Amino acid sequence: MSDTESRLAALEKSVHRLEDEAAIQRLQMAYGYYIDYNRPEEVAGLFADDGVVVFLSGEYVGPEGVMRLYGTWFQNLFTRGRRGPVHGLLLDHFQLQPVITVAEDRKTAKGRFRGMLAGGWHDEAMDWKPEGPPQQFWEAGIYENDYVREDGVWKIKRLNYLMQWQGDYETGWAKTTAHLQPATQTYPENPLGPDRILPEEEWRTTWPNRHPVEMSFAHPVLGEAFKVGHFTDMMVKDEYGN
Repeated sequence: MSDTESRLAALEKSVHRLEDEAAIQRLQMAYGYYIDYNRPEEVAGLFADDGVVVFLSGEYVGPEGVMRLYGTWFQNLFTRGRRGPVHGLLLDHFQLQPVITVAEDRKTAKGRFRGMLAGGWHDEAMDWKPEGPPQQFWEAGIYENDYVREDGVWKIKRLNYLMQWQGDYETGWAKTTAHLQPATQTYPENPLGPDRILPEEEWRTTWPNRHPVEMSFAHPVLGEAFKVGHFTDMMVKDEYGN
């Protein structure tokens, strides 16, 4: 291969990677907008046929599981089954800090995002109140997601949401115990439950508990070779000049 051909091949590879990263970021951002406005059918359409959502203590599997989570549970809880924004209801999901890693074969990818949620309802604008969540609350979590490219289209393979904290607006996170707690029963025993319960050691017990969320990306400077011990050894050597 000539130098020109090599350079063109490298450029093409870089362009494909950027296109993939942009498509995955757009996919994740669309997810946030769809759940903002209680549109579970559109959410389910973002997933591969065997896609999975990991939420709290279990996995919601396939289109039926995704619809049970975003439709039967979330939509019915917040809007009584109505699509679209509801007068007086706030339910905004911000998708932030994307770090996307596309596999060399461009068939799969990993993505880490931070999600933040502002939720609640107006005192006078709604004639009913959702049961369960506080009237005004904040929530934040980390997504460590898997994506798959099928017939040239990127889809969500595994949406893995690890809640980090919840806070009542009035009292703040310092005085809040999360209103969401892990499920202990699967569907259909629990009509809103997951299809599979995770091993108990993998349950995401909620705020004020905290859990490490392993990062799917390599260190941007030192790559896969980064080790805490190696780095601290290097810093000690530099400090003493040897």
